[in-house]
Amino acid sequence: MIQVALVEPEIPWNAGNVGRTCLAAGARLHLVRPLGFSLDARHLKRAGLDYWRHVEPRVWPSWRAFQGALPDLGEPWFFSAEAERDLWSLDFGERPLLVFGSESAGFRDEVRERFRERLVRIPMVDARARSLNLSTAAAVAIFEVRRQWAARAS
Repeated sequence: MIQVALVEPEIPWNAGNVGRTCLAAGARLHLVRPLGFSLDARHLKRAGLDYWRHVEPRVWPSWRAFQGALPDLGEPWFFSAEAERDLWSLDFGERPLLVFGSESAGFRDEVRERFRERLVRIPMVDARARSLNLSTAAAVAIFEVRRQWAARAS
């Protein structure tokens, strides 16, 4: 199974779109606190996330707790516009864990440094775009993994 983690996401609509993509692709969503939004039913309904109960995200209390579980969750890949390795050069294997930082700051410096060899970027033709929206980036990555799996199966 594909595991997808949003570390300190800030915008409920982005998390919702990633959740919908995970649901569509058969992936598991992890949310790492602090969150920039509430997960209570009233707020989710107002954000239009009526399918959220089917997503069943696993919510982690902190980066530290999540980081401790990384070996059990899969092979982590940290998406960053600053990475040198691009998405198309990777074989994501059988247990990918796709990790995305917050919308405004990405990953903290210590995370980028510690996992420097695990950073990956989505190639873009025009560098003026700087980065993709979080939910767009997650969708690109999730479906690249699904594409690789389909290619191996055929």
